[in-house]
Amino acid sequence: MAYLGNTPTTQSFISGTDYFNGTGSQTAFTLTRTVNSVNDIQVVVNNVVQQPNDAYTLSGTTLTMTSAPSAGTNNVYVRYLSTTTQVITPSQNTVSWNTLDSNIQQDLGVMFKNRIINGSMVIDQRNAGAAVTVNGAVPYTLDRWQAWDTTDGAFTVQQVAVTNLNGFVNALKVTITTADASVDAGQVASISQNIEGYNVADLNWGTTNAKTITISFWVQSSLTGTFGGAVENSATNRSYPFTYSISSANTWQYKTITIAGDTTGTWLTTNGIGLRVWFDQGTGSTYTGTAGAWASADYRNATGAVSVIGTLNATWQITGVQLEVGTQATAFSTAGGSYGAELALCQRYYYKTYNISVVPGTSTVEGLMPLEVLADGTLTRLKPFSGRLPVSMRTQPTVTAYSETGTADRISVYNNSATTLTVSSIAGRSENSFGSYLNTTTNASTTASYVCQFVASAEL
Repeated sequence: MAYLGNTPTTQSFISGTDYFNGTGSQTAFTLTRTVNSVNDIQVVVNNVVQQPNDAYTLSGTTLTMTSAPSAGTNNVYVRYLSTTTQVITPSQNTVSWNTLDSNIQQDLGVMFKNRIINGSMVIDQRNAGAAVTVNGAVPYTLDRWQAWDTTDGAFTVQQVAVTNLNGFVNALKVTITTADASVDAGQVASISQNIEGYNVADLNWGTTNAKTITISFWVQSSLTGTFGGAVENSATNRSYPFTYSISSANTWQYKTITIAGDTTGTWLTTNGIGLRVWFDQGTGSTYTGTAGAWASADYRNATGAVSVIGTLNATWQITGVQLEVGTQATAFSTAGGSYGAELALCQRYYYKTYNISVVPGTSTVEGLMPLEVLADGTLTRLKPFSGRLPVSMRTQPTVTAYSETGTADRISVYNNSATTLTVSSIAGRSENSFGSYLNTTTNASTTASYVCQFVASAEL
């Protein structure tokens, strides 16, 4: 017979066969497998296929023939018709996260399982990807991420693109610009995130019901060895140093750290700092302790960890940071579940009227907020203005106004950026609104239009 294409091939499939010797009197035979039904097997006696239920019955592993087969060698055989011939119920707690298919793992993700906001480093409202120099300062860099440096060295922090790590497009990158080969005992260089107490209240830390957490992240560095960090309470008197290893330079590696919850100490469950997460870049002995144990101390790093700031031009990058309840790291998800929701979470702590890609304090006419003019007797002034914030901020924010030219504490006469008026007071009125009074010695014109940008901060 002719075929289109390649000639098809056939292959016999035998899922298993039991052979028995008939005795002329034996009717019961023991199978090697448990099957559910007589239809799951085929019984043959002296090369004659037997009729299920009429010629034999089945109970567990016992096959009972209606009539005893005649004597013979292997003249009775039972062929199993399926590779799945028994129901298996896994023992309690034997199915783990690692045994699940990756797609199932993703499907089992829950909203806000990740307590780290902006763990994928995609939001950078303050700097829009520009490098921030950290030298004796404690600035916020990418949203929710703070940089610490009290050493004699210096480093930059920058949002960078990621092209070789599936599922991630951005990372936070540290570059050492001034090395400090011998960090003093009381000095610190670190990257950290403060997590609001409301977002970790369910951990029950400080009680006998404290829950275990797992921190997971992708990291790479130009250096190799054992690196460190810690989790800590707001009072900085309970901390847990941890370590992770980087075995190959400039190669993304996935790390997980499991920490049993602290049953003592004070852990805030309000809008204060619920817990801090530190990723060390070089810390002195005062702030380092033994890894893998809770301590009544202000430890931000593990003893003996690599000091990134000790090597000029050294780099360290991180992304995909997740902190979740449980003993197993699960597939990464953002805290908000989408970019828009993640941005709103960031705006609870920092909000700007500038476009997302524009650094505050930049000269721009986009997004300027109009202000009203108020006639006050013989004077014409700008009306004290107020506005609603798009999200409820963590607390009443600190607000800064910017003119069209990007000058702080100024507002602009629209389309005449050379003319500005001084803002005498601007502040948050509540978690949801802000307001301002203008310099009362400067008159405004009813024929002009006035505009400004503003930034509101309610960081932990």
